[in-house]
Amino acid sequence: AATARHAGMPSLLIGMVIVGFGTSAPEMVVSAMAALDGSPALALGNALGSNITNTGLILGLTALLAPIVVQSKIVRRELPLLLLISLVTGLLLWNGVLGRLEALGLLAGFFALIGWSIVEGLRNRHDPLAGEVDQELAARAMPLGRAVFWLVAGFLLLIVSSRVLVYGAVSIAGALGISELVIGLTIVALGTSLPELAASVIAARRGEHDIAIGNVVGSNMFNLLAVIGIAGTINPLSSIAPEVLYRDWLTMIGLTLLLLAMAFGFVGQGRINRLEGLALLGCYSAYTTWLVLQATGQ
Repeated sequence: AATARHAGMPSLLIGMVIVGFGTSAPEMVVSAMAALDGSPALALGNALGSNITNTGLILGLTALLAPIVVQSKIVRRELPLLLLISLVTGLLLWNGVLGRLEALGLLAGFFALIGWSIVEGLRNRHDPLAGEVDQELAARAMPLGRAVFWLVAGFLLLIVSSRVLVYGAVSIAGALGISELVIGLTIVALGTSLPELAASVIAARRGEHDIAIGNVVGSNMFNLLAVIGIAGTINPLSSIAPEVLYRDWLTMIGLTLLLLAMAFGFVGQGRINRLEGLALLGCYSAYTTWLVLQATGQ
């Protein structure tokens, strides 16, 4: 983000595109590594599990710490778009197969999303989200040289740590006799969602509510379009487990609908209060418990 600021990129574009790329980078790289290693189920589990973790755990915890008020028109436009992308992804997975052509379609959707974000970012320069990004960048200002150094160092560390994470996840799945899908939905998803957790909690505590929720919404769209798209292009999924649809995808859709209802507040300004945050956490806990019990045959 600091490098983009030095390059003269508008604040709203940084918030919509650069931050989304940054927080979704772990999912993208981990899923690409998993697909290259012949573990596409791990990659799919990572994408869906990250979205469930982002909405249920991260936004739930964030709202408990500081209730989130949604003011940005951009974020309110992104929420229905996230629901649409979630539905389209489910339709593509419905027959139990994700071919390379379908995966490329998701990637095309990702680039279309980037194009839409650029247009909206240039058109709505005075959106409340832009002010919050300005405030955040001012608090973390650094010289260009240092910004580039941390960008390169972070990327290199991400490559190495992603390789280690995939190796460890596959090893754990084999040792415990648990499917790679379940490991991707839980351990890997939680690990790759840590940047979203840090970004949303810090933003909420600073009163940057639109960044807190916009970070999650943007990351979730990137996960479905780019993460699944990249993994499916590298290694198409020829046999998707039925539970991916009736358990994982439906849980993700349910949480997305809950978020949509909370953020819009049905009427007037949307707000995710502490009670609603607790409800999101409860949904995440119930899903994780169901997943573990099913995986262990109980």
